[in-house]
Amino acid sequence: MRHLLQYFFLLFLIPVSSTIPTISFTTIPAVHSLCTKDQQLSLLHLKQSLTPYNHKPYPRLYSTKVMYWDSRTDCCFWDGVTCSSGRVVGLDFSGETINTGIGYRSPIPSAIGNLTSLRYLDLSNSNFTGSIPKTMGNLKQLVYLNLSSNMLNGPIDSIQWENLVNLIDLRLYNNLLEGSIPSSIFALPLLQFLLFSHNQFSGQLHEFSDASSSYLLSLDLSSNNLEGLISSSIFNFHALESLNLSSNNFSAFPFNGPQQLKNLNEIDLSYNSLLFFYNGTTSSYSSFPNIVRLNLTSNKLRTIPDFLRYQSGLVKLDLSQNQIQGMIPKWIWGLDLFSLNLSCNSFSGHVPNFTTSVVDLHSNQLQGPLPSLTAEFMDYSRNHFSSSIPTGIDDSLYFLSLSSNNLHGIIPTSICNPRFLQVLDLSNNSLSGMIPRCLSAKESLGVLNLRGNNLTGRVSNLEFPGWCSLSTLDLGENQIKGEFPKSLANCSGLQLLNLGNNLIKDAFPCLLMNLPLHVLNLRSNQFYGGIGCPNTNGTWPMLQIIDLAHNNLSGQILARFFMTWKSMMADSREKAKVLEFSQEQEGEFGVGYSFEDTVKVTSKGSERVLVKVLTAYTLIDFSCNKFSGSIPKEMGAFKSLYVLNLSGNAFTGKIPSSFGNMRPVADAGIATHLSHNKLSGQIPPQLVKLTFLEVLDLSNNQLVGRIPTGTQFSTFPKDSFIGNKGLWGPPLTVDNKAGLPPPPTVNGRPPNSGHHHEVNWDLISTEIGFTFGFGVSIGSLVLCKRLSKWYYRAMYNIILKIFPQLEERIGIHRRHVHINRRWRR
Repeated sequence: MRHLLQYFFLLFLIPVSSTIPTISFTTIPAVHSLCTKDQQLSLLHLKQSLTPYNHKPYPRLYSTKVMYWDSRTDCCFWDGVTCSSGRVVGLDFSGETINTGIGYRSPIPSAIGNLTSLRYLDLSNSNFTGSIPKTMGNLKQLVYLNLSSNMLNGPIDSIQWENLVNLIDLRLYNNLLEGSIPSSIFALPLLQFLLFSHNQFSGQLHEFSDASSSYLLSLDLSSNNLEGLISSSIFNFHALESLNLSSNNFSAFPFNGPQQLKNLNEIDLSYNSLLFFYNGTTSSYSSFPNIVRLNLTSNKLRTIPDFLRYQSGLVKLDLSQNQIQGMIPKWIWGLDLFSLNLSCNSFSGHVPNFTTSVVDLHSNQLQGPLPSLTAEFMDYSRNHFSSSIPTGIDDSLYFLSLSSNNLHGIIPTSICNPRFLQVLDLSNNSLSGMIPRCLSAKESLGVLNLRGNNLTGRVSNLEFPGWCSLSTLDLGENQIKGEFPKSLANCSGLQLLNLGNNLIKDAFPCLLMNLPLHVLNLRSNQFYGGIGCPNTNGTWPMLQIIDLAHNNLSGQILARFFMTWKSMMADSREKAKVLEFSQEQEGEFGVGYSFEDTVKVTSKGSERVLVKVLTAYTLIDFSCNKFSGSIPKEMGAFKSLYVLNLSGNAFTGKIPSSFGNMRPVADAGIATHLSHNKLSGQIPPQLVKLTFLEVLDLSNNQLVGRIPTGTQFSTFPKDSFIGNKGLWGPPLTVDNKAGLPPPPTVNGRPPNSGHHHEVNWDLISTEIGFTFGFGVSIGSLVLCKRLSKWYYRAMYNIILKIFPQLEERIGIHRRHVHINRRWRR
């Protein structure tokens, strides 16, 4: 990027013959003069091709520059146009988001090829779509071409790139271009910047001819689908300073001619499948270029490249996420590095004291005592270090993570020495003693995570300053007691608060309602009283996880408590983000970082740790308290809810049918726990619509009626419904062969017969009706002789019509039947 300003005014430069070893330019001052007629007509043609034909639905062209081009004025004074001697030499549409109407994007007009005097063309970030027009090859005077950050697609081999012999800077990154990269591009004689990252180019890199540009400084083909061997003809670019081939599918780099790249100082081959990097001999190490930055993260390396020991100018080295085992070689600690990242490998052994600014060794098998904490950024988490925390801590430290080790002892007060400490993570160790009060008073601190230790003392002793910067405060799983610290209300940017699994005793802290919380965990403490907070207006629009389980909270949960929880009501199919604390460090070698919050939740009967807390994950756990009253039907508006646990309370009334509205992202499985309450009535049939309902526990309530049938309900075990005396149907009871359910009984009696002897009028009315009808029919036949005579005659005729063959058999008995009939009179 340091060369970018050098070429920003290339539209005013005329290159001399490319046969000269070094590029030289003759500067022409930018003079706005009367543009020629043909130039003006070409620009108006360009404007017309970008303007929608029907202006009524879209009355304005979405380009603030082009829309004001007027044929009555000199085109050299039009916005975005630069002229020299009456010829248009520069055209800048960058950032215009050109659009011919809502929902319609514009292709690059082929009329652009008429502006043959153009030297500078910037159409970046302008919403262009379609393929690159072939007429672009007519712009033989182009020095700078930027088509980046659009929606351009298709291959680029149809363009006559060999005509653009004056091109120095070519940028096509952040598009949808595909196919192979034509070798003619690499043969452009004056090319210095070739930036094609973040596209869909595929195939292998072709061998570049000896006529390849001798002036190429920066080659960026990262984030594509390129594969195979990295072509050794890259060594033909003798002036190359920066090479970025990351995020592809390259398998090997036969780096056998590095001595040809004397100026190469930055190599990024991360996120490929490289098995080795530079397999030269020891004698050739001295001829290797002086690399300043080397990034080989996320490959398949098994050893540290040995040539690195001779890289005296190396500043940043990243070998993380490989398969390297064994001890870290001693010569690594002797390198004068600014940044060293060896994380996510299988390194073992001890780490000596060493000096560097940024060191990341997390997720290895390192052991022994911690080295001195003298860097600015230190991540030693997820190892086997076993010692106390060193007291000597550098004043410049801004990030320190020692989580998930075997550290013991107290947290030294010297931990507060760094003036600008932003992240401190000491979680999941065996630290004891009290939390230093100076930590809560530190205004620069954005993340404080002390979860999973043996810390004691009173949390109410912590005083948070008026300029509190905390985004994450995690003190869960300790032995902290006392009342809730009221000064925490000063942390106006707090997003995650975890005080769960402690001994804190206080009323529900309504002061939290004014904080922008995403995650609130007060689980397993001694909080008591209601959570309605009558003197506050409900807020928490970003709340996604709330865990109040295993406390002594009581009272009703009012609907207004939930009405402002917008994140749980939103369409969960929106793109999810990771809840994190991030900072960008300034300076040439500044290292930006992000700290991803982790949360331990109880879901589907087991505890699990969310390493990446996605904003789309939502959970409500109010279980094992003393809440009473009905469940607010407004909770059915939580369309994106994953886990709802209201079990172990005293809720009454019916299950809200509105629960059938829940729709988590991608129809992933959700869990609903309502067991051990006093819920009554029938199971809402709307719940059958939840085909993605993975766990449902309605046991030990007072529910009645048949269990709804459906594809998902048939998968729930019997335990999901036991303890409800009035429930019947599968899986509790089996239907009979006739398809009719057996009448439910309780101790030989109908349900709800109990001490009140309640009458089932539905059953009794049916029996009375049948008995009354039968009695009327039989009584009429017996008491009314005329009716009886008519009845038997009619039945006799009907039988003979149905079975005529009976006529002969019955004939011999007609007299007997007649006698009997007479006798009945």
